[in-house]
Order: sequence, then C-alpha cells, then structure tokens
Amino acid sequence: MMQPLKHVYLVGGAVRDILLEDIKRGVMSPQRVIDVASVSTSASHDMDYVVVGATSEQMLERGFTSVGKDFPVFLHPQTKDEYALARKERKSGKGYTGFEVDAAQTVTLEEDLARRDLTINAMAMAPDGTLIDPFDGQSDLHAKVLRHTTDAFVEDPVRVLRIARFLARFGEQWTIHPDTLAIINQMKAKGELEHLVPERVWKETEKALSEDTPQLYFEALLGLGIFPEIDVMRDVVQPVEHHPEGDVFTHTMLVLKQAADLNFDLATRFAALTHDFGKPIAYEQRGRLRGHELDGVPVIETFCDRLRIPNKLKSLGMLTSEHHLKCHNFFTLTPKTIHQIMIKSFDAVKQPQRFVQFLDACQCDAQGRGEDFVNKPYPQKALGMHLLNGLSEFDTKQVVQQAIAAGKQGVELGEAVRIAQIAKIKQLMLEYPLNQA
Repeated sequence: MMQPLKHVYLVGGAVRDILLEDIKRGVMSPQRVIDVASVSTSASHDMDYVVVGATSEQMLERGFTSVGKDFPVFLHPQTKDEYALARKERKSGKGYTGFEVDAAQTVTLEEDLARRDLTINAMAMAPDGTLIDPFDGQSDLHAKVLRHTTDAFVEDPVRVLRIARFLARFGEQWTIHPDTLAIINQMKAKGELEHLVPERVWKETEKALSEDTPQLYFEALLGLGIFPEIDVMRDVVQPVEHHPEGDVFTHTMLVLKQAADLNFDLATRFAALTHDFGKPIAYEQRGRLRGHELDGVPVIETFCDRLRIPNKLKSLGMLTSEHHLKCHNFFTLTPKTIHQIMIKSFDAVKQPQRFVQFLDACQCDAQGRGEDFVNKPYPQKALGMHLLNGLSEFDTKQVVQQAIAAGKQGVELGEAVRIAQIAKIKQLMLEYPLNQA
C-alpha cells in the first residue's frame, strides 16, 4: 500500500476563518492549539493545503489530478480540495505574472508562507491542529489589522486590490497597517500599479462589490490611479440643500453603502457606484452639475470597456446614469415620458429585472445622503413597481388585432401599441393613491 503524504498543512483562508470564528466566540487565546475537528465545520470555503517535501510525480502516483498551469497544484482524488507543493517565487518581470516559481522538495513551509500577501493569510495548521504562524498573523486578527507579510508585497500589484477587498469584507473596524500603506504608495510612485491587468482589476472589484462594505474597497484605493473615474469625484462640490453629506465621492460611497446594506444584487451595486460618473465632467466643463446624467453615459461606457466589465452591468449603469433624476421625479412626469423611459429605454416588460434594479439604485441614490436620508421613504420605487406590474398585464396582441381590424398596417401597428401603452400608463397613474407621493 502506498504511504500517505507527509507534511501536509491546511493554509491560508481556512486557517484565518477558523481563528476569526473563535475570536467571535471569545474562546481564542494567543497560544491556543486549534481543534482540528473545527476544520470540518469551518465557514470557510477556501480549503487549501500545502505539501512540503513532495514532488509532482508523487502527487500523481497517489491519484491527485494536476490543475496548476503556472505552479504545481493538484486536486485530491476524493475531496477535490486543492493541494499545492510548497513553493518560493522570485520576481522576474512586471505585474502579477512576472515571477519564476521554485517548487523543489527542499522548499520549507515557512518559505511558502513568506510569499503570501498578508500576515492573516500566512498561517498554517499542522495535522495535529497546531498553528504555525511565523509572521504573527494571529495577533493581527485580534487587532483587526491588515499587514503585509514581507517586502515582497511590492512585487505583485494585485495584492493592492486584494487588501482593499479584504477591508471591504471585514468592515470598518479593520485598518490597513501604516507600513503597508507606505508600501502601496511606493508601488504607485514606481508605476507598478500601471501593470494591473484589466481582467484582474474587474475580478477583484466584482468580489469587493459583493462584500458587506464595498465602499471601503474604493475608499482604500482612492487616489492610486486604478479608478480615475472615481478619483476625480473627490472635492467636486454639490449643492448643500440637496447633498449635505459633502462632495461627489462621499455621496457615491454612501449610495454604494446603502445598496449593500439593503442587500441589493451586484448589478444594482454597480449602478449605484457609477450613477454620478458624469458630475466631475459637468462641473469641469460648465461649473455646475446640471446635465451630468448624460455626461456620465460615455464615461461609464469607457470605464466598462477598459475593465472588460460585462455588457449587462454596462447597460444598467449607462441607463441609470441617464435616467436617475427622472426616476426621482416620477410623480411629475407625463405618461409619454414614462413610456419613453420604461418601454423605449429599459424594455421593462421584457426585461423587468433590469428596471427593478434601476429603481433600487435610484432609491440608494436618494437615501445615500447622510443619516437624515438613509431611512427616508422612496415612494417613486413603489410607483415604478405599480407601473411595471400594470404594463406586464398589457395585452399587446389584442391591441395589434384591433389595429389590423381597423385597417392599420406596418409602422401604424407599432404606433397603435405605443398609444395604447401610454394610455395604460395614464390609467395606472390615476389609479395610484396620490398620498403615496
């Protein structure tokens, strides 16, 4: 019978999350040996292992499947968990791909942990449950501090995005260590952040947007040049009567925070983030914010194209930028204008989810203006849903049949449907209680 692998360690996120759960329960002491049974009940989905002193051939002989392209990573034949050979990395070029990997049998666990980005991710657990923590990540967990493991942090610009994302995950009680902030600024000064690949930027940003406090991600990256469309929001003033919270950046972060607090989906959060991308341009060109809705549309388009953001998000972001002020004024719009928004722009009957996401983003925009607004009702959303539900019951086929019977054809049929839909909207608005406005 083939001997089992020796020197296998649970590493990274699983160890971190086990310790965090213990801290939350108040049962962790700095020297405590972790109960290995807790691994199976950990909330972490990141069950990764490092194998020290083995070769790729030995892994394959034991039935592991090779999946690593740039370094030796294998899937366990039964559990499908990832097992990677301990490795060192040496910088050999620019960006996150510019590394040479050494996965020799002589590489130690400590050397493998040293290449990891943060101290809280550079811990390991031995098979008997003993914690291996050469960089004092456990103390940083207690202190709620994100700190780089070694000066090798500067070698991979993606780590800047990751540390901001961890801040978005863990929340406002956490901070980035001053020494780590200094290293990040050093990376910016040396141009290392310019080598970030668009797909990687979006991948980390997508994850950050789905965290509990996504605004912290963008606050941590402000001024680094990664998101110039957001950097220029800082210090763009807004009318105090409408925006007592401060400048455009402050407002945008509050809008995004509200979208997360209300547990809205990724698309809505993206629309919340981008809805005011036009304000810096409007202010620069005209000295005021009027017209920023249309100014933002090409900015969002360029932003999405640069970062390879999915068209579904781009479409919602551009539409939300163009129409969010009209949504705020839903109760005073004419049925014809509402038809233009709902049917012509959003195709709301065929794509109702997109229109609901728009309403949700507009709600966040209205409520993302400080404590006095965060719980303020947004009746425009209720009216929008009332109109959407009513239009979904609209019988287009019947209208077309009646138009044909009246001798209409071609474009006249489409015009008949448009007129009937506008009449339906007018009826729905008349039925809607005025006291809801």
